[in-house]
Amino acid sequence: MYPSEFKYTTDHEWIQVTDGEGRVGITDYAQKQLGDVVYVELPDVGAAFARGQAFGTIESVKAASELFAPVSGVVTAVNGDLKGRPERVNEDPHGTWMIALRLTDPAELSTLLDSSGYAELAK
Repeated sequence: MYPSEFKYTTDHEWIQVTDGEGRVGITDYAQKQLGDVVYVELPDVGAAFARGQAFGTIESVKAASELFAPVSGVVTAVNGDLKGRPERVNEDPHGTWMIALRLTDPAELSTLLDSSGYAELAK
């Protein structure tokens, strides 16, 4: 259910890392808890975030929630498609990234959950 190539936070974000850069999104569990997503606010390219720091906001018909950086890094890309189609988060949560980060401390990845650990948390 949760892709094995991702790492997960206890706040329900995922990160997929390739060559020192990670794409970040929210999990299927998170989008189900939120309900229909109507708005996603994301940072500008170049913004820097520490692990656990809020990098944006996601709003649904039920609630608004902060999005948290799974690791420290600098934003290298933002998924601009989400401005016009925030519902993509509901349609394909594990295929819809929000931001890309250049990791500033790759060792922080070891603090995240693997897919089986996250599945246990999301039960």
